Amino acid sequence: MQVGVLALQGAFAAHSECLTSIGVQSIEVRTPEQLSSVDALLMPGGESSTMSQLLESSGLFDPIATRIADGMPVFGTCAGMILLASEILDGRSDQRSFSAIDISVRRNAFGRQVDSFESTINSSVGDFHGVFIRAPRIERVGDEVEVLGSINNEPVLVRQGNVLAASFHPELSNDARLHEYFVSITANRKKV
Repeated sequence: MQVGVLALQGAFAAHSECLTSIGVQSIEVRTPEQLSSVDALLMPGGESSTMSQLLESSGLFDPIATRIADGMPVFGTCAGMILLASEILDGRSDQRSFSAIDISVRRNAFGRQVDSFESTINSSVGDFHGVFIRAPRIERVGDEVEVLGSINNEPVLVRQGNVLAASFHPELSNDARLHEYFVSITANRKKV
């Protein structure tokens, strides 16, 4: 199994290191050719409008959209979650998303950089230490979306089929269990 990490902008190196620490081969994805060789894709945090523009200029947006529609497992953290959402409430007018998970998100809604915080996330797949940096807030969850984890009764970890999304940065917590969970989704999909 090979997991791609979208490497156009943002915290992709930390995700690659996390995958390596659990024995999973990863590849940094910057081109459609690199995307074609992966079984799953991790979309890191960063700046979502910049990432949207880079997805267009690199020629990756449409191939990723096709792979997600075909069932490729994808995990978006922070800005990656914004890019996967069906609705971005305060995005730029030219910002595109994959509409891969039926949630509405508001960028930077947990606060500016100085408002960054850490919190324990109680989750049905384990308790995680979440690092929230200019984190997006999930303001609406569709009927088909499973809320896996929350803080203060607000969803911060959600899943819909092959799509997993988190408001926080699990790669910064020195805990690879959420990456392991994503890898298990990918492994189970490959068995089908």
